[in-house]
Amino acid sequence: MKIPASTYRLQVTPAANLTHAGEWLDYLHLLGADWVYLSPILHASEGSEHGYDVTDPSGIDAARGGPEALEALARAAHERGMGLLVDIVPNHQGVASAAHNPWWWSVLAEGQDSRYARAFDIDWAAGGGKVLLPVLGSEDDLSDPEKLQVRDGKLYYFDQAFPLAAGSWQAGDSAAEVHERQHYRLMDWRRGDRELNYRRFFTITTLAGVRVEDRAVLEESHAEILRWVREGLVDGLRIDHPDGLRDPGGYLDDLQQLTGGLYTVVEKILEPGEALPRDWATQGTTGYDALGEIDRLLTDPAGEQPLTDLDTRLRGGERLDWHDLIHDTKRAVTDTTLHAEVQRLAREIEGEGRAADLSHETLVDALSEVLACFSVYRSYLPQGAEYLQEALAEAARRRPDLSAALTALGPVLGLGVQSAGELSEAARRFQQTSGMVMAKGVEDSAFYRFSRLTSLTEVGGDPAQFALTPAEAHALFARRQQEWPHGLTALSTHDTKRSEGVRARISVLAEIPDEWSELVLDLQEKLRGTEADIADGPFLNLVLQAVVGTWPVSRERATEYAVKAAREAGLHTSWLDNNAQFEERLTRLAEYLTEGAGQERVAAFAQRIEQAGYSNALAQKLLQLTMPGVPDVYQGSEVWSPALVDPDNRRPVDYADLAARLRAIDAADPGTDGCRPPVDSRGDAKLLLTSRALRLRRDQPELFGDYQPLSAQGVQAEHAFAFSRGGVVAVATRLPLALERAGGWGDTSLTLPDGEWEELLERQTLSGTVKLSNLLRTYPVALLRRA
Repeated sequence: MKIPASTYRLQVTPAANLTHAGEWLDYLHLLGADWVYLSPILHASEGSEHGYDVTDPSGIDAARGGPEALEALARAAHERGMGLLVDIVPNHQGVASAAHNPWWWSVLAEGQDSRYARAFDIDWAAGGGKVLLPVLGSEDDLSDPEKLQVRDGKLYYFDQAFPLAAGSWQAGDSAAEVHERQHYRLMDWRRGDRELNYRRFFTITTLAGVRVEDRAVLEESHAEILRWVREGLVDGLRIDHPDGLRDPGGYLDDLQQLTGGLYTVVEKILEPGEALPRDWATQGTTGYDALGEIDRLLTDPAGEQPLTDLDTRLRGGERLDWHDLIHDTKRAVTDTTLHAEVQRLAREIEGEGRAADLSHETLVDALSEVLACFSVYRSYLPQGAEYLQEALAEAARRRPDLSAALTALGPVLGLGVQSAGELSEAARRFQQTSGMVMAKGVEDSAFYRFSRLTSLTEVGGDPAQFALTPAEAHALFARRQQEWPHGLTALSTHDTKRSEGVRARISVLAEIPDEWSELVLDLQEKLRGTEADIADGPFLNLVLQAVVGTWPVSRERATEYAVKAAREAGLHTSWLDNNAQFEERLTRLAEYLTEGAGQERVAAFAQRIEQAGYSNALAQKLLQLTMPGVPDVYQGSEVWSPALVDPDNRRPVDYADLAARLRAIDAADPGTDGCRPPVDSRGDAKLLLTSRALRLRRDQPELFGDYQPLSAQGVQAEHAFAFSRGGVVAVATRLPLALERAGGWGDTSLTLPDGEWEELLERQTLSGTVKLSNLLRTYPVALLRRA
């Protein structure tokens, strides 16, 4: 099995397709990237910018370059000694336009007799033998001949086309009559969240769940992917959202058997302390767990209480408990946007005859409460039984009135099983459902309500865990080396709420919480009663952190972020029910902060933390690129690239400019300023660090062996985090403002492992005990290679 030394993630879009990727290979190779990591490339919904809405798994999307472009890219990459890692989506398919998905079109046309009926996870009985499609603006539209029509052998609702069952239409029939004869029923979109009868990706009804637990479905849906493997085009696979699958472990076993054993990583979100199942046929996760560890190592624990106090003051004196918040947001999800999924669970349990003593309403209530109390995304019973036990106990504590129902539910949901084969269908579905509730209730809701320090509200992170000590971080890094040395490590992805550079700057707030509090409270007072007053202190805190973290940022970008964040939070406006008045106030707020009266204060504060933010960003990058695991560099993140949540983090990258800048650094004479770019807003210092570390990993992989912590000596030792990989030593600065207040490194020193070492950023040779004031005189990080 080939193992990458590193990966570089490209978002493949119609405007930045596979052909363009081939044009960027020379730069990526110069940078030091070992493998190119592609976002999904199969046929996707028309106009899709992300590719996760695959509509036809039988071929490569023409808009993304088509099969010829993939073959050319693979050939060019392999000629340079580079590999290809491709993101695939086994959990669901895009069904926004039935006509563009041949599998879905067949199901709608032929119903349960379709050869693809088994491919989708449909509860036919719940729909009276029909697929329920929540697409109507109103049920009255079914009787409106201007909106529902039969033409060209299809049923049209406005411009949406649906197939007609054989023999279901003849001249003179009304569209409403024809509709009643189909294998599907169009219904008001508002009913979808309560009545939908097919599994979907989270709450997105246009992404229908696929049953890859059926081997025939898996093989047909992966036929094109397996062709890539068979023909040597791709070298590895990234599995999107494995937690949505009925049996992730079984799927991975099947995939390894079909591919002959290919490098595979999974987008598994691990909560702090949770372990990836050791029996999974994978090399590890996509790296969100590493992201959370690095960020918390660089967060000052002393800032936790002052920032908590600020948050409490902004909430009118009421302290917000994170665990109570996520219970409530998850429970809101089970009661609203994912209620159809809970109803289906209840129906399956009743169908198995295992809840005869419970009313349907009580069963739904109890299931919702357990889902709201689940502390991780899901279990893989019998692995993870402790999480189910804890959720049942917590649900009983919160809802003693449901104690009897919860006791009865334990065995039904799989508590006590000794093997996966003992699980009922309902227990398996519960495991699929808990991750959906976690994602929508926490990542897409609570993360936008809990604004104490937003660098910690990131995918795979628990903001209740504020910081890590160096000793804790060393232990986690060593564990990674022992258990998952070939899993990815990440700092930014297409799904992160904030890019690594933005989080690096926001983390600085924990070092100066009093100054931050003064700014927030002063701006809140100045805004009071104005058109920009949103009357929500915690949300003002969230928006202000985003603006400072990305400064300088345009009014348009700040507005787009603020509105999306507010809709996700769901307190004043939402995706389904826009509050135009509140969103107008948000627009005025973004304008006030970026162009208006608040601009000067925001700019001054951003300047105050700018250098400390750069220090954190370089520390982040050094640690990620040299710690155990396979580092993944997200497109453009080799420089500062401040970005917020998508679509902001998917903006085009100017590779020609990056290539020119890197060549200039490489061409500069050793010892001159040209080869040591300053730590400034341009970001060439990060480009230098990234290229030197990536080249080292690719060209001398033997230098990255065991993980050994190194300890500094002296008064400021806590500000240095260092480790040896055998032939490589990494040294990073922690908490730079506190170090600055203390007067710098002073006599604090670090003893290097035996032998001579070459520092690759400043180009100096060192050995023995070195003063950190000398080692880190130009940059807040050092990368050393055994000479």
